[in-house]
Amino acid sequence: MALSFMISGCEKTLETPKEPVVDASMPRIEGIRTLAGSTEVGFEWTPIYSSQIEGYYLYRMEGNSMKKIATIKDKYVSHYVDTKLRPNSSYSYQMSTYSADKHESALSAMASVTTTGLVANTPTVGAIDSVSFINAVSGLPACIKIIWRPHSQQNVEYYIIERNEYKSNSWDEIGKVKGRLNAEYIDKDIKDNSVYRYRVKVKTSDDVVSKPSDTVEAHSKPLPRGITGVKATSDLPKKIILTWSPSTTSDFAYYKIYRSPTSGLFYTFFGKTVNTEFEDLINDNGKTYYYRVVAVDVDGLESKQDTTVAGMTLSALNAPSVSSVRHDGNSISISWAGDDNAIKYSVTKEFEISGKTKKQNFTGIFESNFVDQDTVPGVEYKYNIIAIDKYGIASKPSDSVLITIPKGSN
Repeated sequence: MALSFMISGCEKTLETPKEPVVDASMPRIEGIRTLAGSTEVGFEWTPIYSSQIEGYYLYRMEGNSMKKIATIKDKYVSHYVDTKLRPNSSYSYQMSTYSADKHESALSAMASVTTTGLVANTPTVGAIDSVSFINAVSGLPACIKIIWRPHSQQNVEYYIIERNEYKSNSWDEIGKVKGRLNAEYIDKDIKDNSVYRYRVKVKTSDDVVSKPSDTVEAHSKPLPRGITGVKATSDLPKKIILTWSPSTTSDFAYYKIYRSPTSGLFYTFFGKTVNTEFEDLINDNGKTYYYRVVAVDVDGLESKQDTTVAGMTLSALNAPSVSSVRHDGNSISISWAGDDNAIKYSVTKEFEISGKTKKQNFTGIFESNFVDQDTVPGVEYKYNIIAIDKYGIASKPSDSVLITIPKGSN
């Protein structure tokens, strides 16, 4: 029977767990395979790569109830070893999956196993062979998983994992896995979309190192394809709308948007969406931001996106420029040049009479001129003109116009 087991990626705990919250919709482990030593039991199960789960719980029967003895925090792990057991003793186990909010699946079927009697270390004579079976699992996000069959020799101290990068002639040691029944290693120091080769050596307690195992090859998962066709608006009031072409990645999950006030560094995460459009609401006129859009797959890998697109909110209109001011002894006439995008104007009027400052506002002016007939000779009037576009955005006021109708000018 081919079994393989791991040492890393889990945390053993002996505290009494809180009452679990069981979620029947979560995927359940269907079967546990075991391999017994004299003081340890190795477990193997089929890993569940569902986005619903974070990892696994392992329970052991103690008295009349199941007690949680380990939390395996990586859903890509599929092996565990329970140590410090009694020889010639029977144990029963169950497992569950758990989610990010610590909800659990229903428990697996019970697996019962009996440890063996104590076995004296097997003396090593000359070189020994390495493990008889090894495999490397491709396609996992940002990692490659190596599994092997536990060595038959009882005095195995640890396994040495070696790696060879594609087209390289040298082998580098990348890790050690302690314990005969621990026979899984997850390599996370890899590049995306790259080929690696692996082999395993066995180190015994009397310092004998085996020949290398057979060589296995694996391919790390590629990043999602980059996003194309990204565009940003520059003609909308108080917002910028981003659009782009749909992702062609087969296991696409969603898009992430990064934003920066400059075109260079410091792009920070700004939002995410499953649509090919994103609206950025901004309470400023003529405000520029720079954006990058990436695709994210079901495993959380992000595409590379070096292309930057700039977007801008609609700028406010240019302030009107007064071209003429005159009076006819009774009224004051003002003309100005306005922004081509202005659809109307407002005029503010300020003056002082009888020691009091008064203000008036004239709105709904659709021509670039204004006649004020409510005037008194000898009083100084100050006028400012504001342009307004179709979105209701107002320009800054024009330069102030000061004019006084001389007394007796009728």
